[in-house]
Amino acid sequence: MDKAIIIGVGPDQGLGSQICQGFAKEGLHVFIASRNETNIKNLASKIERDGGKASAIKTDATDEKQVAKLFDEVGEGLKLAIYNPGNNTPGKIIDMETDYFVNSWKICCYGGFLFGREAIKRFLSNGGGTLLYTGASASLRGKANFGAFNSSKAALRALAQAMSKEYGHEGVHVGHIIIDGAIAGEKFINKRPEIASKLGEEGMINLKGIVDGYVYMYNQPSNAWSFELDLRTSKENW
Repeated sequence: MDKAIIIGVGPDQGLGSQICQGFAKEGLHVFIASRNETNIKNLASKIERDGGKASAIKTDATDEKQVAKLFDEVGEGLKLAIYNPGNNTPGKIIDMETDYFVNSWKICCYGGFLFGREAIKRFLSNGGGTLLYTGASASLRGKANFGAFNSSKAALRALAQAMSKEYGHEGVHVGHIIIDGAIAGEKFINKRPEIASKLGEEGMINLKGIVDGYVYMYNQPSNAWSFELDLRTSKENW
């Protein structure tokens, strides 16, 4: 059975969790990685109950040794790796603590480097594979009051491009998926209920639709690869 590693998994009705469930339905053994061991164990159990194959491995995406250990535990047969960490980090530049800025970069870009490096090593010895990164509109442009997030997400996108150009000819498909707008998931709806209500179902990006985008990128033939896919609602101004 082909294997997938997906890191950055939160609540059940969240993007990471839905990606895991989506690829389990595609027939992959999904290895779920996150710092929250309870969440990922519960998700693995749910996938197993639904007839899929899943394992949970507690991992800090910014810890070099833990990330390497994650890939070692998965072993042979890895075909897909998805890097999904990266919460929004708003704030004015002049009010921003150094640690806050550095932490945003560590989660988005440094963690993406650690994860991507280990994935590519395995892919090169395994006949190729697909490495996907979750991006945002912040990956493409700077915006006032989002300097930390913009810079870290843009750095991740540039890193993904470099990886794609460096290893594509060796069978490694690196892709970057831009989520442009609010996701109709548990986290946003619970934290921003008034905004979620105002946006409505048509104003938030559908979770299943996003997962379909990841599956589409994974299934692309090597003679028609995309590097980037952007997803938004029809109402989003862009």
